[in-house]
Parts: sequence; C-alpha cells; structure tokens
Amino acid sequence: MSGVGRIVVVGASLAGLRAAETLRDEGFAGSLTLVGEEPHPPYDRPPLSKQVLLGRVHAHDVGLPSRREVDARWKLGVRAVGVDPIKKRVLLADGEELPFDRLLIATGTRARPWANSDEARLDGVLTLRTNDDAARLAELLDAGPRRVLVIGAGFIGSEIASACRERGLDVTVAERGPSPLVGALGGTLGSYAGRLQRAHGVDLRCGVTVTALKGSNGRLTGAEFSDGRRIDADVAVVALGAVRNTEWLDGSGLAAGPRGVACDAGCRAFDMYGIVTDDVFVAGDVARFPHPLFEYQMLSLEHWGNAVAQAEVAAHNMISPGPRRRPHLSVPAFWSSQFGLNIKSVGVPTFSDQVVIAQGSLREGRFVAVYGYRGRVTAAVSVNRAKWLEHYQYLIETAAPFPPAPGAADRSGSPAPVPSDVPSAQLLSHGPTVALTGHLPDRHLILVRAESPPTAAHAR
Repeated sequence: MSGVGRIVVVGASLAGLRAAETLRDEGFAGSLTLVGEEPHPPYDRPPLSKQVLLGRVHAHDVGLPSRREVDARWKLGVRAVGVDPIKKRVLLADGEELPFDRLLIATGTRARPWANSDEARLDGVLTLRTNDDAARLAELLDAGPRRVLVIGAGFIGSEIASACRERGLDVTVAERGPSPLVGALGGTLGSYAGRLQRAHGVDLRCGVTVTALKGSNGRLTGAEFSDGRRIDADVAVVALGAVRNTEWLDGSGLAAGPRGVACDAGCRAFDMYGIVTDDVFVAGDVARFPHPLFEYQMLSLEHWGNAVAQAEVAAHNMISPGPRRRPHLSVPAFWSSQFGLNIKSVGVPTFSDQVVIAQGSLREGRFVAVYGYRGRVTAAVSVNRAKWLEHYQYLIETAAPFPPAPGAADRSGSPAPVPSDVPSAQLLSHGPTVALTGHLPDRHLILVRAESPPTAAHAR
C-alpha cells in the first residue's frame, strides 16, 4: 500500500460502492472520494424494471445496503469531465480537480435515447435506467394508459412488457430482430420467449422498427412502423440498450470508446497504445476485459454480479503489490423475472454455435438449455430450474465436452443439439447484456503493409 494515499472512484453506483467497501475492508486508510453524476446515494437497479413497475416498492426506496462505513467524501450530483494523466487529477464539472494516486473508473452505462430529439421530448416518451425514470414510468402506468409501446425486446424491454401485462395494460413490443431476447440467448430460446409473450397477451411485432413517434400538443399519441402499420399509444418506453459512459475520458490517453474502457484481467486500464497503466483501474458495466474461458475475447457485461466481483478485484489490486494481485475470472451470471418465469444464466450464451435442452422441456416451461462452442460447454440458461446451474458452471469452468453427458435426474439420454442462432448485433434493436468485442476466434488478423499506413489492419 506504499505510495497510495489518495484514491478517487468515479461512479457512485453498485461497483463504486462495493469497491470503496473493499478498500476499507483490506486496510486502506487514506483519502477516498466517490464522484457520482446522479444526486442520489447508491441504489439497486434490477428492481426498477420489476418490483417498482408493479407497485410493490417505490422507486426511491431501493437504496443499496452498505456492508460497512467507508469514511469517504461523496461528490454526488457532479459530473466528471476529464482526467489529466500527467498531473493525475480528475476534473469535475463544477471546476474542482481531485488529485489521485489510484483512480477507479466505474461510470457504468446510460440508456440509449430515442434518436429523434423532438420525438423524444414528447410527454409519455421515456427510457428506464435511473430511479427517477422508474418513478415517472410507474406514475404513467398507474394512470392507466390505453396502450404502452415498448421499443426493443431485450431483458429490460421484456420485463417492462411483463409488468404491463401483469397490471392488465395493453402493450405492444417492437423488435427489429426475429424474436425477444435473441441477442442474449440465441434463436431457440428467443423463439420460446416470443411464444411466451404472445401467450400472455403481448402484441409482439418482430422484424420491424418504429419509424416515428407521433404527438399532439406535446403529448405522445402513437407510433408508425417500418411495415406501414400504425398504433395509438399514450406511453412509449425506449429500451434500445445501453451507452457506456466514456465520453468524459476523451483526451485522457486511455483505451476508452463506445464499447467501454479496455483493461487487463487485473482491472488495470490500457492506454490508447495497448500499454497497461498502473494507477488507473476499471470495474463494472463500463469495463472491457479478457477472459480465458472465452478465448481471451474482450467481454463487456451489464450484470449485477459482475459489477460486484470486478469491483472487489479492482479494489484489492489498487492497494496490493504485483505478486499479490489477482485476476477477475468469475463466470458471468445474470437473472431475470418475466411472465411468471425465473430465468437464470451462467457463462456467455452468445459465445456458442450450438444449444441443447439438457433437462426438462420447452413445453413444460421448466428446463435447462446448455450452450456449446467448438465442442465445449460455454453457458447454461435455466428457466424455473435454477438449482442445476452450479453443476453447469463447473462444466464451463473445466471446459467440459459439449454436448454434456447424459445423467440428469429426469433424462435417460441427451437430445440432439441444434444451432444456437446467435444473430449479428446489426439485426437487433437492442444491445445484448454480454458483448464479445474482440475478433471472432475463427477470424485471422491481417496486417496490411504494402502501400498502406503502418497502422492499417483488417479482419477477414
């Protein structure tokens, strides 16, 4: 811990809070400052699209419990606008400069806005990311709108649609891709999710986009679709994925961009030349990091568990000498509750070429789907059958052969695998919650040297 007297954490949400707690748990006694753009203390985001929209809890009553006092200075409601890597200072929008010996970037993501700014300003059009967003959406749903339009059928969009139907509200879901959740779970489970939504009364429209939001006197009245159809709607929720908060790092010299901030497995940020830094660390949704289980591709994860685990590793490494640092190698995991189902996942379903229903059946609505890539297990998704996931996590960690061997309690043999049908991100109207941002493993990097700039490269 020698030479580390001042730590600044930019991002005062889940990852920032857990990092601060870990720093104190491991004996850091120096100056600790947390900077957050939102004015609220750290709060839990998963309930915003679930319990809050169902009226079971108020949007401003979902604060994150503290595991311990962190004895920190909190700068809330203030944006970080830059980093001076020479003077080692974080620049704030209010003009203050925060010196640091170690910096943790945990700025997370924000909701992708509707592209047409005039339409986005219509009363009744909103996104769902913050507790203020959730409070406003819950208020609109309480008013009993004639119809809710959800644009995008990823996990957030699907959970919003589920809450609307549980409230008895008419809801239309528009998805550019072939089915809901396809960008996260592939075609087999995506098709199942589509049938499930329609069975619960959702007006699900796949393979289309919303081309315009219509309004009158500043209020939303409806929408037009790429297939020429129109609907009337009082509320439109834009669920088009997330934007990583990296713009404030422009000019910092760090490897930061739309896909996040690149770092090594020890959470140390890379600079723009691919050289690892020793005083800037990254954690949470904004991080891109390599994982050996997935052929060292750079992973970007928007998962609660990953934010916690990565923040703890980053905090430990910030104050530990090199030989005592450890890698962030936990297996990705997430969960969702929608349309009466409990969906849980381990691994990276999109890192796959095949999938097999290893236990249960789609017809029963209780099953485990196991994903494989090049003959080894890479992910498993359970629907109302979560107790088996620990077993499949072990198979992922040990690179077990795919398809998995028979022997589950309710199976005498294993059905034949089918293609996982993971679509190109260009076919989706929402981003996946897991993004593989390196070159595909079966592609080769070709350096173009003849009569080309020395930095030119492309993949084939």
